[in-house]
Amino acid sequence: MVVDGAVGTGGGEPEASDSLRTFGAVVQALREHAGLSREEFGERVRFSKHTVASVELGRRMPDPTFVERAEEVLGNTGALRKAVGHLARQPGLAAWFRQWARLEGTAITLYTYECRLIPGLLQTEAYARTLFTNQLPPLDDEQIEAQWVARAERQRLLRERPNTAFGFILEEGAFLRRTGGMEVTREVIDRVLEIAELRNVEIQVMPQVRKTHAGLDGPMQLLETPDNRRFAYCEGQESGQLIADPKVVSMLQMRYARMRSQALTLEDSVSLLQRMRGAL
Repeated sequence: MVVDGAVGTGGGEPEASDSLRTFGAVVQALREHAGLSREEFGERVRFSKHTVASVELGRRMPDPTFVERAEEVLGNTGALRKAVGHLARQPGLAAWFRQWARLEGTAITLYTYECRLIPGLLQTEAYARTLFTNQLPPLDDEQIEAQWVARAERQRLLRERPNTAFGFILEEGAFLRRTGGMEVTREVIDRVLEIAELRNVEIQVMPQVRKTHAGLDGPMQLLETPDNRRFAYCEGQESGQLIADPKVVSMLQMRYARMRSQALTLEDSVSLLQRMRGAL
């Protein structure tokens, strides 16, 4: 099973990140030549200083908006526009997921419904590694490590983007399955409860017994960009679909809105998770 864009043997191998580090070094050199700190540069390109640091250190694929704003701030030399076309893709992410991952990085809203397991942004390391080590065909240690590094990097979004509204609807059955065993399940419930305390995050649980359910066609992710464009993403076996068609996105938003009314309230969801945690 491939979830949240992890690379499997059918999805393409992680590529070398030397080009990402080189690109980041160029950004840093131009920034320092302009006499700007990371925080000052971040304010001008309207990205956090943490995002700037991630790009400069070669840990993050630069968003197209970042490249354009950076060019404007750093003199419009064209160097960054030319260089970005030669970047190796983000290690640890499947080819079909990379475009969505870039949109994720600047989204102002990001909503996720997951019925199979705990979504990547909420996973603990132990939970994620359980998924990676049980993937078929089997992955080697280097592939597993690349996947975890990529996932951990994505998880920084939850804390580095406090003005982004995150919403999650999770099936109760994803916790009852006890993926990885009881200790791993305890940890992942603790993680979800911790994230639920963030002001910009809403987590709801869809009860196991439910007469009607608007999400029976499967998991989905929805986001809105800073320029108010809306996209959706649906992932299956060794594949993923980025959806830009406004009619389809609107339909999926309608389904997600209905699920919000069908799932437990925020308070009741937390209460259920606490009871499940206590029962382990």
